[in-house]
Amino acid sequence: MANPYGVLFRTPGSRAFTAAGFVARMPLSMAGIGIIAMVSQMRGDYGLAGAVSATFTLSMALCGPRISRAVDRRGQSRVLPPVAGLSVTALGALLLCARYDAPAWTLFGCAAVAGAMPNMAAMVRARWTHALKGSGRLHTAYSLESVVDELTFVVGPALSVALCTALFPEAGPLVAGVLLVLGVLMFVPQKGTEPPVARPADGSPRTGSAIRSGALRLLALTLVAGGAIVGTVDVVSVSFAEQQGSPAGAGIVLSVYAAGSAVAGLVFGTLRLRTPLPRLLVLGTAGTALTTLPLLLVGDLVTLSAAVFLPGLFFAPTMIVVMGLVERTVPPAVLTEGMTWAITGLSVGVASGAAVSGAIVDRFGPGGGFVVAVAAGATALLTALCARRPLERSLQERADRDAEAPAEAPAEAPAEEPAEGPAEAPGRPAH
Repeated sequence: MANPYGVLFRTPGSRAFTAAGFVARMPLSMAGIGIIAMVSQMRGDYGLAGAVSATFTLSMALCGPRISRAVDRRGQSRVLPPVAGLSVTALGALLLCARYDAPAWTLFGCAAVAGAMPNMAAMVRARWTHALKGSGRLHTAYSLESVVDELTFVVGPALSVALCTALFPEAGPLVAGVLLVLGVLMFVPQKGTEPPVARPADGSPRTGSAIRSGALRLLALTLVAGGAIVGTVDVVSVSFAEQQGSPAGAGIVLSVYAAGSAVAGLVFGTLRLRTPLPRLLVLGTAGTALTTLPLLLVGDLVTLSAAVFLPGLFFAPTMIVVMGLVERTVPPAVLTEGMTWAITGLSVGVASGAAVSGAIVDRFGPGGGFVVAVAAGATALLTALCARRPLERSLQERADRDAEAPAEAPAEAPAEEPAEGPAEAPGRPAH
């Protein structure tokens, strides 16, 4: 049997935009932790460092979907360069303010503007969706993207902290800014794979924000709960390792968690799915909820590593299913925005889980933090159960519209920029 990932990269232009997208999405995982490392070293104030980083993260959560909405309306090549330029300029100003001991309010102001960073993970997924429309390989592409997300969030934070501590305090955020500029400059010129701007075929008013869709809101909330587990595992692993007298062991635990997710994502991408996606979402969140229970029984770093490996197995497949549902329920004219809302939900969940579990750990120790993970798993399952019927209705409505007539038509592309992609008959991916 042919390697499905090898077949995937036979798509014209896929290697180039995937490589550029990987470079451009690294800053998403590097900047926040790099700001903490920089400010804490230069100001000696962890509270200030955390607050400035939180401002940056909150800005990304608020601005990301709006940037993606602009991309859906005007195109990647018109929106990404000015937005990335603004973000990098503000990030550079933040480094200068930190270096020259500017007032604290300037740090917050610069961090807020720097957070207006394009969500490159959504941009890459949008290109795969355009390139593989009507192909069953889209499931494999989403699986690959989930694994790449895992890789960036394993490598990025460690690289950023290492740069800040080994070179100079600003090195981590500085490299993040350089990578964003480099990645966008590599990504944008690839016109052949850029998704065309979609517009209503019948001249009706343009679709409103993607988040108005009840199905998308439920999917985003499911990822908020799932992300809370990730944030909790991050914080509690560090606390537990310190309690066990082996702080470096936290890195091993987190690597095991990421490895479990990555392996499961790669395997999941090779499967030919027959089960409806709403049911797969319920099964995935049920597996996540059940596999958080062993966290209550850990006694050392070995058992903790084994315990986090289990929920890691369900993380990437659940993320893949969510992205598949977004692609099938959100109108094409707001697809990038819809994907960004889903990824934003995950980011909000990670931040919330880290904040809540950190407070619980301070008061009750690592054991209390594990309870947060169990509660988040139960919340994810309940949300998926509530979402199942609305998602099934949305899928049926979308199928009915597609059967009657195409709901969206691409805007005419310039003659000198033909779209690249496999010559396949239009239709829905076979799952």
